[in-house]
Amino acid sequence: MSLFDLSGRRALVTGANTGIGQAIGLALAEAGAHVVCAGRSSMDDTVGRIRASGGSAEPLALDLADPAAGARLVEEVARAGEGLDILVNNAGIIRRAEAVDFAEADWDDVIDVNLKAVFLLSQAFARAAFDRGAGGRIVNIASLLSFQGGIRVSSYTAAKHGVLGLTRILACEWAARGLNVNAIAPGYVATANTKALREDKQRYQAIVDRIPAGRWGEPSDLGGAAVFLASGAARYVHGAVLPVDGGWLAR
Repeated sequence: MSLFDLSGRRALVTGANTGIGQAIGLALAEAGAHVVCAGRSSMDDTVGRIRASGGSAEPLALDLADPAAGARLVEEVARAGEGLDILVNNAGIIRRAEAVDFAEADWDDVIDVNLKAVFLLSQAFARAAFDRGAGGRIVNIASLLSFQGGIRVSSYTAAKHGVLGLTRILACEWAARGLNVNAIAPGYVATANTKALREDKQRYQAIVDRIPAGRWGEPSDLGGAAVFLASGAARYVHGAVLPVDGGWLAR
């Protein structure tokens, strides 16, 4: 369908080596986008899978432990004359400890990757787009913990609350300039970040029992939402946060 056709678009997806980022990269490529798969780990699997299915992709080394690294990357891409049309801020880390014991270094590491880097990368993306006289699409990855408190993940919860607020303020500032900023809030999805929860059989079952859909999500469940928000079908959608959570927040 033409509304969801991303042919001719260039998308940068951070943390695209596995999990949600990989699934989103595959979905964008299937919709026709050229996908720049960025992260600190090897992107060979994602790029190989995209190319094997007839899509277009390239790997790019990016370590957002340095929050400014993404901005420098976007600036380099712009100088090379290769504009970006879509940015998916997916890369993230998590650290777990009781709040009373939470280490300052762990706080800083998570905030740097999950929030500060999201802002700086979005800022650089917007500057490059506006310099070209173009708009674009930014899709941030929020969380159920953008709305709730959680347990033993102080910095992650703070960062994801920040991503929700950042999505809204950037949408307010950039909507009139043709840049759509929205977010997806995944529910409980089987990824590396949730490995500890899934290995705790009691917690795992308690979570399943609360999800109306009756199951944890798979990374592929996020692909369609990302394509929608990156496409012409969402041209009048600004500052929205789309839960993809099996009905968790509705309960």
